[in-house]
Amino acid sequence: MRKYVGAPGSTMSRREFLAATGGAGIFGLAGCTAPTNEDSNAAVGTDDTTTAATDNSALPYTSPPEVVQVDDQGGKVTLKSAPARHAVHPGESMGGPVELPQVWAFSADDGDPSVPGPILRTTEGNDMEVTLDNTDGMRPHTVHFHGAQKAWKDDGVPTTTGIRVDPGEKHTYTIPANVPGTHLYHCHYQTHRHIEMGMYGIFRVDPKGYEPADKEYFMTVRDWDSRLPRQMAGEDVSYDPRNRKPDVFTVNGKSAPRTLHPEDGSPIIVEHGDKVRLHYVNAGYMSHPMHIHNHRFQLVEKDGGVIPEAARYEEDVTNIAPAERHTIEFTADSEPGIYLMHCHKVNHVMNGDFYPGGMLGGVVYKEAMKSDIFSQLMDYAGYEPQ
Repeated sequence: MRKYVGAPGSTMSRREFLAATGGAGIFGLAGCTAPTNEDSNAAVGTDDTTTAATDNSALPYTSPPEVVQVDDQGGKVTLKSAPARHAVHPGESMGGPVELPQVWAFSADDGDPSVPGPILRTTEGNDMEVTLDNTDGMRPHTVHFHGAQKAWKDDGVPTTTGIRVDPGEKHTYTIPANVPGTHLYHCHYQTHRHIEMGMYGIFRVDPKGYEPADKEYFMTVRDWDSRLPRQMAGEDVSYDPRNRKPDVFTVNGKSAPRTLHPEDGSPIIVEHGDKVRLHYVNAGYMSHPMHIHNHRFQLVEKDGGVIPEAARYEEDVTNIAPAERHTIEFTADSEPGIYLMHCHKVNHVMNGDFYPGGMLGGVVYKEAMKSDIFSQLMDYAGYEPQ
C-alpha cells in the first residue's frame, strides 16, 4: 500500500492525514462484483476477443498509479502489461461493489500494475528510452505517445511503422521530450480494445524552469463499457466496439465514493490559500464536462499548448474531449469544507442505478478533515488506516 495520500502529484503522508483527521472513526467495506451491463446481442470482434486461460480469482488487484520521475532514472523506463482485477469501488455503499474482473494494466520497472498506468514525468529536452517488455505477454502490444515529435519508427502504430511487440519480445522507443505539457500514452494495437481494457497512462513533460504550484494533481477521467473486461474474464457476454454502452465512469480508475479514499482514490487535498494546478486527461471515448464546486479556475494549457494570459478567463466547467488534456489552475479561496468535482453529464455520476457515484471526486480542505461529514465520507469510501 502507498505511504502517501491524495491524488497522484502533491501528496501528504499517512501520518499527516491521520493527524489532520484526528483519527476519525472509519471502517472498511468488503465485497466485490462485476458491473451489470447485460446487453449481449452484439457481435464479437477479431483476434483480441479470445479469452486467455486465466484463473481470474488468482489475478492481483491493481494499485493506484504512481508518478515515475524518469529523469532520476537516467531517462530510461520499462513498461510491462499484465492481466489484473480492478476494484472500481469495492465497498457496498453508494451502489457498490463495482469491479472490472479483468483489465490489462501497465506497470513501470518493478512497480505495481495500475489502471491508469504509471505517470511518466520528465523535463523538456530530456529524451526518454521507453522499453516495452512483452516477454511474459499473451498478445501483441505497442505504445504510442501523444505530444512528442518523434522518429517515424517510434510512433507506436504497427499499421504504418511495421513494428509491433509480440509475446516474448521487447522493443525500445525513443521519445523526445520536445513538447512541454501533459499528454497521453496508450497501446495502439487493436486500439479500440486495448484502451478499453485499461492500457493507457499520462506522459508529463515539465518545461525548462518549471515552477510547481502549491498543490499539483493528475486526474484521468474514463468511461467504460464493462462488457469487454467481463468477456475477457470469461463471462458469457459479447462486446461490440461500434455499439458501446458505457456503464462505469471513473476518475483515476475509481468511482465515487472510492474516489475519496485517501490512498486508493484521488481526493484533492488543499489548505486555504493554496494555488492548485490540476492536470486532466480524458482517456475515454466520450467528452466529459468537468465541474468544480465553489471555485473559479482558468484553463492554462491544452494538449501541451500554453493558453496566452490575454485569452484566459475564469470558469467552473471545462469540457474535455477524448484524448484531450486540460490543465487548470485555481486558488483554494473558499470557506474550508468539502466541494465536489464531477462530470456534469449527470448520468456519468452514477454507479449503476445509484446516484451519486461514478465520475465524482472532491476538493477537500485540510481544515475540514476533522468534521463529522468527512468521517462519514471516509466510511462510505471504505478507508481503514493501516
